Amino acid sequence: MNQETVTAPGEPTARTAHFRTMFPTTAHGAHTARHAAERWLAARQERPEPDDDTTATASLLIAELTANATLHGRVRGRNARLTLTLTPATLRIEVTDARGERLPAPTPAADADGDDESGRGLLLVVSLADAWGCEPYPPGGKTVWAECARRAGR
Repeated sequence: MNQETVTAPGEPTARTAHFRTMFPTTAHGAHTARHAAERWLAARQERPEPDDDTTATASLLIAELTANATLHGRVRGRNARLTLTLTPATLRIEVTDARGERLPAPTPAADADGDDESGRGLLLVVSLADAWGCEPYPPGGKTVWAECARRAGR
């Protein structure tokens, strides 16, 4: 975890903060990573606004993306990575796992019994995030990301 200053030519200085942690692709590993990220975000809130639900939204997005990595991205002996990038305007959440062939799809895919809930959690990500996507992570993984704008009264 570190903080750095990013300055574009002719632009005011903007603070960008980064959080990164590796976690085992287990329910406990995802839980631990989520709580560490929530504590990190809380420590960076300069003055919480009463109507600012960015932290609550971020918590839900982090929970869903880390849970998906444990359910759909697990490879024995390989960890997943949670990365947060916080700027004055945006929070970007990235979860990288080792299963590049299993790409997310935000639609329910029912099995023959109609019991499969695959894809339903991503519907939450689609509805809460301002943007989301999936990128390959060579040599064989993927990074699923979501962004939410930092603003009061989303």
